[in-house]
Amino acid sequence: MVRAVDRAERPARTSVWLEGKAPRGGGARGGQPASLDRDRITGATVRLLDADGLAKFSMRRLAAELNVTAMSVYWYVDTKDDLLELALDAIYGELELPDPEADEDWRDQLRAIASGYRALLVRHPWASPLAGTFLNIGPRSVAFSRTVQRVIRRTGLPTHRLAGAISAVFQFVYGFGTIEGHFTARSAEAGMSPDAYFQQALSTLRGAPELDDVLEESTEIMRARGGSTVEEMYERDFGFALDLVIVGIETVVLRGGEG
Repeated sequence: MVRAVDRAERPARTSVWLEGKAPRGGGARGGQPASLDRDRITGATVRLLDADGLAKFSMRRLAAELNVTAMSVYWYVDTKDDLLELALDAIYGELELPDPEADEDWRDQLRAIASGYRALLVRHPWASPLAGTFLNIGPRSVAFSRTVQRVIRRTGLPTHRLAGAISAVFQFVYGFGTIEGHFTARSAEAGMSPDAYFQQALSTLRGAPELDDVLEESTEIMRARGGSTVEEMYERDFGFALDLVIVGIETVVLRGGEG
């Protein structure tokens, strides 16, 4: 059992970016492999998380992937959480961020950022729980947040409405991308395509008579929505939902900032 005095001596973890420590570089320092550095370790972490998921990730598995000892990895990062935080920030570098100062419509820029963020969450399903765990203050994450803020400012909303608008757009995208990413991951774990997995789920529901009413209503909605594949259905739903949010922003602007 951890004693109160032990907790007092070990302050709560904040962020790898706030430790004030310079990243340890490569070179066979202290007997460490010359080919190893923090960037290589972070890249391997992302690959393992993509392949195996967050639950199966371990420092021992990472060390085996890098063909080094676990202690060699700890030369470059202090904890597993530090490494997960580095991996999370690394994937934010995949986003293609628009220039908020460019002569482009804010709506187009917002759609581009939202679509890119959704795709990121789908490619890396492990990222969504980590984004809700860490402070997200790494350089790539901050660049993403700064771009979002600057684009939202261009909408014409008053300052006191900006935070709400950012939440409306990106809490929606976070939720949508998380659900889509987890569905895609479950399909892969079952060894099935998303379309096959979806049809299997429908077949299972049809075998439960107590769900007939719900299934009938849902089937009507899905049929009216259109789209012959899961991908098409996700695309149409996301595009329309994002349009609804953008129209809401436009409406508030027209009302002088009052909802």
